[in-house]
Amino acid sequence: MPERSSATSRILLVSGSTRAGSTNSALVRTALACAPDGVATVRYGMTGLPYFNPDDDSEPLPPAVVSLRAAVAASSALLFCTPEYAGSMPGALKNLLEWTVGSTVMTDKPVAWVNAAADPRRGHGANDQLATVLGYVQARVVPEACISVPVHHELIGADGLVDDADARAALAGVLGHLVDAAR
Repeated sequence: MPERSSATSRILLVSGSTRAGSTNSALVRTALACAPDGVATVRYGMTGLPYFNPDDDSEPLPPAVVSLRAAVAASSALLFCTPEYAGSMPGALKNLLEWTVGSTVMTDKPVAWVNAAADPRRGHGANDQLATVLGYVQARVVPEACISVPVHHELIGADGLVDDADARAALAGVLGHLVDAAR
């Protein structure tokens, strides 16, 4: 898990996409790079999590689940950026969230999401489902931090980051709202 800074506020960044060229992952990498001073950002990768099975949600937990729950517990807040597939959130992200149900690591944890869809008609189904699941795990959604930052592929530089000053400023603002909510 790449991390930036050793600050007191720690925000876990989660892309709901497993695609290498994902605009959602580009936004997460950009948030990692443009975090305000005093904010540590940690990117969590979903690969390696086993499929959720309630029978396996007991000690000893699979190592990837232990790592996930530890990363969430160590964070002040979480930021999600997810694509919408067939009108809903991707199965990999739902799987990640299901692994938090059997614990209290998300209880009252400030959370937000950024919609990267270039088409303003897209992404809302995934975000609505994300809100439902986050409510179920008792996370605290920070409405002012839930925004759209449309990303067209041509805005992603060779370094994999979004090369747009407005997008970077918007992400820094989202991270600031999450830090404020975590206080």
